[in-house]
Amino acid sequence: MNRREMIAALSGAAAWPLAARAQPVERMRRVGVLMNGAESDPIYRGYLAAFLHALQRLGWREGQNLRIDLRWPTGDPKRIAAYAVELVGMTPDVILCSSSANLTALLRTTRSIKVVFVLVSDPIAQGFISSLAHPGGNVTGFSAFEPSTAGKWLDLLKQASPGLTRVAVIFNPDTSPQSKLFVPAIEAAASSLVIEVVAAPVHATGDYEPFMASFSRRPNSGLIFPSDQSTATRSGLILELVARYRLPAVYSSEGFARNGLIYYGTDWQNQFRQAAIYIDRILKGASPGDLPVQQPTKFPLIVNLAAARALGIELPISLLLSADEVVE
Repeated sequence: MNRREMIAALSGAAAWPLAARAQPVERMRRVGVLMNGAESDPIYRGYLAAFLHALQRLGWREGQNLRIDLRWPTGDPKRIAAYAVELVGMTPDVILCSSSANLTALLRTTRSIKVVFVLVSDPIAQGFISSLAHPGGNVTGFSAFEPSTAGKWLDLLKQASPGLTRVAVIFNPDTSPQSKLFVPAIEAAASSLVIEVVAAPVHATGDYEPFMASFSRRPNSGLIFPSDQSTATRSGLILELVARYRLPAVYSSEGFARNGLIYYGTDWQNQFRQAAIYIDRILKGASPGDLPVQQPTKFPLIVNLAAARALGIELPISLLLSADEVVE
């Protein structure tokens, strides 16, 4: 072996341990997030924080092995559609989608990018999946309410206001497509209670007061607010109007939980935590179609004595005892 060959051999031997110790660079994964609610709302920021914290516990670090592309359409139908297209165009590995309106917009845009949803009521009836156990396709997630829950909303309102003879179901069809399922369920429950049900679609902020002012002219009227990111982002205005026109109301969005008369919802924040587990599994190779859609098991009931007093209502002891929380 000549001198040049010896140097080359020694150089190769010296480099070998370094090559053996070198670790492959982990690929940066990309997760899109299409939120509902408003970015300024602490409740929805709390949902997002719960999701991100759960991802961290599973070993995902933003800026290290994960990139988050976050969009807040704030209940605006045009923004929902635009942000859905924008996120899909970024070709993320998976998208977290919150609400039926957001999921509708996403599925109009892609049937290939993997999607995990939260806060979506009866995803089978809405045509998002074919089966809870085997959703198939590119979508899975965490269901919110079944239509039968709407009958419970009416029952709670009737308990709070026994003289109730008429109820309006207020929602924005553009941001709460699931409400088309709730209205018939409320009508079915109302038939035995001799209560008239009025579907009250609203599209703009200015629609709320004229409707409530007119609806309140007849006594023994009340309101039901199904889950809807449009009404959730206007909770302050709605609570003010409900108090002004002295209308008992039941709500299902957490933004009303401790300020409205009655809240009957579910554990929204836990859905975001659980969604992180599904996204972790998908990033590690699982198919959404093989992950069963989970349904909620807890439906907290919160009643507000101060709101009742402002309306001149004395809540029955039976309702107070059944509540998970009574706000003084």
